[in-house]
Amino acid sequence: MLISLPLEVSIWEIAYTAIYFTWVIVVVYPASRAFYSFGVKRGIPHKNMVYYNRKLIHVLAGGVVALLVPFTFKTPILPFTMALFLALFTYIPHRVGRLLYWFQVDDNLYEVHFCLSWGLMILLSWIIFNNYWYGVLPILFMAFGDGVTGVVRNLVYKRRTKSWLGNLAMAALSIPLGAAIMSVPGAIAGVVASIVEHFEYKFIDDNITVPLSAFTVLLVFTKLMPLGI
Repeated sequence: MLISLPLEVSIWEIAYTAIYFTWVIVVVYPASRAFYSFGVKRGIPHKNMVYYNRKLIHVLAGGVVALLVPFTFKTPILPFTMALFLALFTYIPHRVGRLLYWFQVDDNLYEVHFCLSWGLMILLSWIIFNNYWYGVLPILFMAFGDGVTGVVRNLVYKRRTKSWLGNLAMAALSIPLGAAIMSVPGAIAGVVASIVEHFEYKFIDDNITVPLSAFTVLLVFTKLMPLGI
């Protein structure tokens, strides 16, 4: 049964949204840009630093803020709106041809997909379950799990590529994380997300498939048995 969406937000939710949005902007602009300069000056190639920065933003912006949502929001309206705004914010540089070079590339819009998936998971978890953790956990697989995967691959192969070594690293993080938050269904969702991350298609990337597959697993288990969370 779907939960009706409330239209009222509290002053505290507005304040938290402002704080989280500011945090994301700080991570995306001065922090990740400084990290890029630091790495390039020490001889790390541009494309590698871009990839490291994308994962840094995944973790510090997407993951950290997602973890805080269940404790600070009673309605998904503002988190979802913030995600849409950030999706637009990251899409515009592609549209006008002025990329934020320290983390964006011209051959994909994956960071835009990340923002859209983040917002969708938060919205669906509240509407369907009235429980943010159903959306937060898939986001954490996308942010923390995929982040670890990317770092491992970049360290080993020095380029963006898919390998089962990275997926093993993701599973090592995602399975216990899923178990800690949502018990056995969470662990199984971590396994599925870690496998799904390995595959990428022309029109859909792992920022969509990872959270969507994990959310589907949690949805199926909820319909079959009570999770008790």
